[in-house]
Amino acid sequence: MKIRRMLRIDEHRQRQLSRAMQLILIGLIFIGLDRGNLGIIVNASVGLGVTYLPAILERDYRIPLDAGLTLWISAAAFFHAVGTVGLPGSEASFYANVWWWDHMTHALSSSVVAAAGYATIRAVDLHSDAIYLPGRFMFVFILLFVIAFGVFWEVIEFGISSVAALAGTGSVLTQYGLEDTLFDLVFDTIGGLIVAIWGTAHLTDVVGAIRSRLDGSER
Repeated sequence: MKIRRMLRIDEHRQRQLSRAMQLILIGLIFIGLDRGNLGIIVNASVGLGVTYLPAILERDYRIPLDAGLTLWISAAAFFHAVGTVGLPGSEASFYANVWWWDHMTHALSSSVVAAAGYATIRAVDLHSDAIYLPGRFMFVFILLFVIAFGVFWEVIEFGISSVAALAGTGSVLTQYGLEDTLFDLVFDTIGGLIVAIWGTAHLTDVVGAIRSRLDGSER
C-alpha cells in the first residue's frame, strides 16, 4: 500500500517535476562540455532522452502511463545522470563520493527494467492461448530477468571501461571492481523484488495496451 501511495501524483505536479529534471539535465550537458567530460555529456544526454520516452510511448504506441509511472521512469535516468557530476565546485562525482548513490540508482533502474520485462511477458501470456505462466512463475521470472539484465549491464560496463583504459580516454561508464559488481547485482535484485511484490498492480493498463497491440497485429 505504501508503494501505491508513493506512485499517486497528479499530472500537473508530474509535468512540473519532469520539466525541472529536463532543465537540470540540459545544464549537466553544458557542465560536461565545459569540463570536457564525455561521460557527463553522454549520460546526461541519454537521461534527457529517457525523460521524453513516456510521452513517445503514449503518443505513438498508445501505451498508457500514469503520472506516477512517468515520474518513476524519468527519475531513474535523472538520478543516474546526476550521479556522474557531483556537488558544484567538485570534480568528484556522487558515484565516487556518496556510498549509497550507486546502490540507489541500481535499485531504481532495475525496477524500471523489471517493470518493462513483466509488462511484456504478461501481455504475451494473455495474448497467446499456447502460453500459460502461473503467478508464482511471474515472480521468479521478474527476478531472473533483472539479474540477467544486471549481469549483461556489468559486462557492458567492464567492456567500455577496458576499451577506455586502453585508449587512454575517460570512460562513459565506470566499473569499480568485483565487490562493486556484486553489490550492484544485489541492489538490482532488490529493485526486481519491489516490482514483483508491490509494483505489478500499477502495470495493468500497460499490460492491456501491449496485449491489444499484439492482438491487433494478428488481424
